[in-house]
Amino acid sequence: MKTTATIFFLATLSISANAQGPAAYVNPFIGASTSEGAAGIYHGLGKTFPGAATPFGMVQLSPNTITGGDNGSGYSYEHKTIEGFAFTQMSGIGWFGDLGNFLVMPATGPLQTSAGNPQRPEEGYRSAYSKQDEKAAAGYYCVKLTEHDIKAEMTAAPHSGIMRFTFPAHQQSRIQIDLARRVGGTSTWQEVKVIDDRTIAGYMRCTPDGGGWGNGDGKGNYTVYFYAQFSKPLKKYGTWSADIPDGWTRKREDIESARYQQQIAQAEVLPGTKEGSGKHIGFYTEFETTPGETVLMKAGISFVSIEGAKANLQAEIKDWNFDLVRHRATDLWNKALGKMTVAGGTEEEKSVFYTALYHTMIDPRTFSDVDGKYIGGDGKVHVVKDFSKRTIFSGWDVFRSQMPLQTIINPRVVNDMINSLVTLADESGNRYLERWEFLNAYSGCMIGNPAVSVIADAWLKGIRGFDVQKAYSFAKNSVEKFGNGGKGYSTGGLSVSLTLEYAYFDWCLGKLAGALGKKEDEKIYLARGGNYRNVFDTGKAWFRPRNDDGSWQPWPEEGRMRQGYGTIESSPYQQGWFVPQDVPGMAALMGGHEKVLADLTAFFDKVPENMMWNDYYNHANEPVHHVPFLFNRLGAPWLTQKWTREICARAYHNSVEGLVGNEDVGQMSAWYVLAASGLHPVCPGSTRYEITSPVFNTITIALDPAYAKGKRFTVSTRNNSPANRYIRRAWLNGKPYQHSYIDHASIAAGGTLLLEMGNEPNKNWGNQ
Repeated sequence: MKTTATIFFLATLSISANAQGPAAYVNPFIGASTSEGAAGIYHGLGKTFPGAATPFGMVQLSPNTITGGDNGSGYSYEHKTIEGFAFTQMSGIGWFGDLGNFLVMPATGPLQTSAGNPQRPEEGYRSAYSKQDEKAAAGYYCVKLTEHDIKAEMTAAPHSGIMRFTFPAHQQSRIQIDLARRVGGTSTWQEVKVIDDRTIAGYMRCTPDGGGWGNGDGKGNYTVYFYAQFSKPLKKYGTWSADIPDGWTRKREDIESARYQQQIAQAEVLPGTKEGSGKHIGFYTEFETTPGETVLMKAGISFVSIEGAKANLQAEIKDWNFDLVRHRATDLWNKALGKMTVAGGTEEEKSVFYTALYHTMIDPRTFSDVDGKYIGGDGKVHVVKDFSKRTIFSGWDVFRSQMPLQTIINPRVVNDMINSLVTLADESGNRYLERWEFLNAYSGCMIGNPAVSVIADAWLKGIRGFDVQKAYSFAKNSVEKFGNGGKGYSTGGLSVSLTLEYAYFDWCLGKLAGALGKKEDEKIYLARGGNYRNVFDTGKAWFRPRNDDGSWQPWPEEGRMRQGYGTIESSPYQQGWFVPQDVPGMAALMGGHEKVLADLTAFFDKVPENMMWNDYYNHANEPVHHVPFLFNRLGAPWLTQKWTREICARAYHNSVEGLVGNEDVGQMSAWYVLAASGLHPVCPGSTRYEITSPVFNTITIALDPAYAKGKRFTVSTRNNSPANRYIRRAWLNGKPYQHSYIDHASIAAGGTLLLEMGNEPNKNWGNQ
């Protein structure tokens, strides 16, 4: 039977035939679903977008199928209509999402100013589309809009994008741009101006009043500037403007309402208008087309100014050669993905691997223009000097796998992200590090102090191109502002999760303090790393939330299995394994090695076959992502080998439903890339990686000479196969190697780790 995985893989290859190299394996449809029904949980599936992007680029030119609901990418594969194609997207996130700005839609016939209802697409500018003709590759997307018989293609450069529309014969063809549109809400003010007979420019201001990130709770407050040009001269054009009363609120639920949508549908159309501004405006240009005529539109965007958007476009897309821009995007991806080369494995596994690697290189994206200018935390224009300004730091997710992966393959990106967080803390006057940064916003999303982990991990691995004294000061401010306080534990509804995670981040600060020679701080914060013990109830033999007066919260009937009992997006059973800084101490607290090993084994044995959202090892969410590697620390490395292979095979597929949970800005995919390569950390902030069973016969990592002494590091195998998943023996650079772990310094030095595989565990290997 041909599965959807096979179909998507073949579709990807068919449009990537000219893309020799790893980019040919990328299938951007993997994870491109927000469906709660398919996921069985409101968190949904991958929530990725299928559109065109470049590695860590500012522009993501992608189809958008929905504005409302918890659809952070603005797209879900099962939706049957497309609203338009936006120049900015978020990848793999919940919380209602944001961006999705500068929505472009080709059409024919009378102008419609509202997207309309998915059940009646003909009543708005949205269109049904052909699934058979929808294709995507790294840096390219195309689809046939069936309502108007228009083929839409798009490709991207780092700060700009170009679209090619193939129209039917029609006397009233059109390209229209909804300037108000925003995922999860609306931009609150827009302006547009016709510059000449081929050019428009303007901006969209997005504030929390218009919903967006966290439906406004995420404090998303940014302005997107654009400079757009058309291949066909502007002769018949104009704007539209909807009258949004001053008293109307404009959050996500307001935008979705019938009242609001009716107001947009009745917008005033102003033909020939060269300038427009308002709360909900759009721009259109109309023209006659012959059969199969192509009309192109290209645009640069900037978060700084119209001049910045213009400079970005002129630097990257000088003419109208769509195919050349696409070729350059493919080249950028081949170069980026080429930092890791795999051999062996199936074609599906290669597609899963390289798409996962691709998804780890969407964020943290470029936030500065080609001239280095960016908007700082003070709202003023700054210029980067020795780093690239970056944004979208999904800290609670990415400190676990995504940022550790980048320390190996893209250390410059890690250095940039740390500089970006430190400068933001400085410019904003907050002087502490944000846990989930979004376009300068301190969104406060999720918990903990993940930036402290990222900084400590980077510094200890030799990534040091940032002001470490300032970074340390802000990190210390962070753990003092958000931490377990004088009691040594956190209380309330998230008592367990907060206490455990704050204890880990305190430990990270202690490690950084020690590396910087701050002995007193080292002693204090390493000791605080033991505060996880303060929410362990010996009477229940597990972690338990506490009240402000120190008493235990009532023990539920389900006990440690109760979801949300002192925890966030987990149960105490799931969250309780999060003591990465002190696994021996954790094991002793839980009753000793044998008891813990039995408990942990059951934790995995009870996982459903499809590994979807569940009460045991729940790979669909981050709190447990380090847990398979704990077997290495507990003297049973063969179980780490067994379960990482199982997770790679059962939780990742080359299909739309190929991710069991949110992609979470690269985290879900980074876990796969590392585990499939045979390496993954338990505790970022330590330079140790756990060794596990690689999916592929050989994985070669190209190292950055500015950060590593070696040229490449290779994980190689003998007798590797799905059945031969157990490591029998190992050699590092030709010498017998008995450890189930390896240090970052050994990777950075270059060389080869050779693993001999077999179908039975060697319980004598890896326990030294």
